[in-house]
Amino acid sequence: MNGGFHTDNGTVIIDNKVIARMAGLSALECFGIVGMAALSRSDGLVKLLTRNSITKGVKVDTDDNNNVTIDFHVIIAYGVAISAVADNLISNVKYIIENATGFKVKRINIFVEGVRVID
Repeated sequence: MNGGFHTDNGTVIIDNKVIARMAGLSALECFGIVGMAALSRSDGLVKLLTRNSITKGVKVDTDDNNNVTIDFHVIIAYGVAISAVADNLISNVKYIIENATGFKVKRINIFVEGVRVID
């Protein structure tokens, strides 16, 4: 389901894919996030997604009251505190989504799918 709101001039609908792209791009800016992850259905392995397919690692649900729930599947950098990365990701994404859309971020779930050493 997509969220939206009414104005004097009509209705604005924001597709969940747009919110997922915004959330994914803001997550990539966070320290310790290597990228979004996708689970391969054929072999069960996790792969790092490119910037163009970032929305495959982000799932967005919007309810009737424009409350947003976002699930992230991420790969983090080796040696960073997962809790610090998660706190940073949550605050950055919440700020970006709420200010850009006017929707309320109800919940952000982070699934760490892997760890990668960065050169």
